[in-house]
Amino acid sequence: MILRQIPNIFTLLNLVFGCMAIVCILQTGLTMSLDADGSSVVVLPENIYWAPLFIGCAAVIDFLDGLVARLSKSASEMGKQLDSLADVVSFGVAPGMIAFEFLRYSFAQQPGGLNVNEAWLLPAFLLPCAGAYRLARFNIDTTTTQGFRGVPIPAGGLLVASFPLIYWSTSQTWVLNLLTNQWFWYALIVVVSYLMVSTLPMMALKFKNLTVKDNWPKFLLVLLAIVAALLFKWLAVPVVFILYVVLSLALKPKAS
Repeated sequence: MILRQIPNIFTLLNLVFGCMAIVCILQTGLTMSLDADGSSVVVLPENIYWAPLFIGCAAVIDFLDGLVARLSKSASEMGKQLDSLADVVSFGVAPGMIAFEFLRYSFAQQPGGLNVNEAWLLPAFLLPCAGAYRLARFNIDTTTTQGFRGVPIPAGGLLVASFPLIYWSTSQTWVLNLLTNQWFWYALIVVVSYLMVSTLPMMALKFKNLTVKDNWPKFLLVLLAIVAALLFKWLAVPVVFILYVVLSLALKPKAS
């Protein structure tokens, strides 16, 4: 009986990491500071820097709970539903809050931006809504699948979660300007939400065996990810996400 609950314990740990990410995002909020000239500037608190790390931990746990369930032969319908509920928090709500804070920060760079109407920030919550819809559709699908319909919510969540790490690790002005532009965030939210709710065929990243013949697109993606990480560091995350989408659309794997 206890053995059958081990995958569920892993799934709940995924949820805990998602909650910890949200706590990091909400702590402090935007603050005022002084720049080198003594002028007041709005600062995005570094607490949000920890949120992607917790979301990354949640992603590792999300992979392991399925592996543990298969190894212990304890997969269950309850575990499937519990996994989706945890994923909504860790890869939907938490990344949505990151987008919300960056939108606030983007508006705060403008005169009077700190008093922006909340309606301009609400689009950030399209991310968790799209992710929840994606998971609900996946859960009621009973067809055999070699791929996915739409981008999986962990992929979309990890993409959004990478931007705080990019923001604090880059010195490139064009990247910093992009991440403090509200129109970039609106475009990102719309594109990622669309990719999650769409029925576009996406490649599943789980290996059923290690043969090159059956898995060459996945091996190619892993190789490209390693090269991108060496060249671009944290910027590799959006690069790999784009490569994943492009490869999936080019190969058109059979999806559920």
